[in-house]
Amino acid sequence: QVQLVESGGGLVQAGGSLRLSCAASRRYAMGWFRQGTGKEREFVAAINWSGGRTYYADSVKGRFTISRDNAKNTVYLQMNSLKPEDTAVYYCNANPLGISDYPSPGDYWGQGTQVTVSS
Repeated sequence: QVQLVESGGGLVQAGGSLRLSCAASRRYAMGWFRQGTGKEREFVAAINWSGGRTYYADSVKGRFTISRDNAKNTVYLQMNSLKPEDTAVYYCNANPLGISDYPSPGDYWGQGTQVTVSS
């Protein structure tokens, strides 16, 4: 079993920045997904267990950065140049099969954190 706890969501104006954190109980490849109101959950970014490989959805490439601090068992999502369409609940995900399995999610999810971007 893997426990994932997200934090860092909130309300920000368009063009602003937020950083999400996900504390994990195991060191697996990790990803972030998001789900807007009335929309399906979509892949955002992933990082391998060591932090040496990353993978992004086209919609966030160049604006979001995923990273990890394995000493703290924490994965981060730095979100810059936020747009109203980035508004969603963001979920942390752990995938024992590795980064190559993304954008398919692994079996473990956090509780989600709300990000709201106002125009």
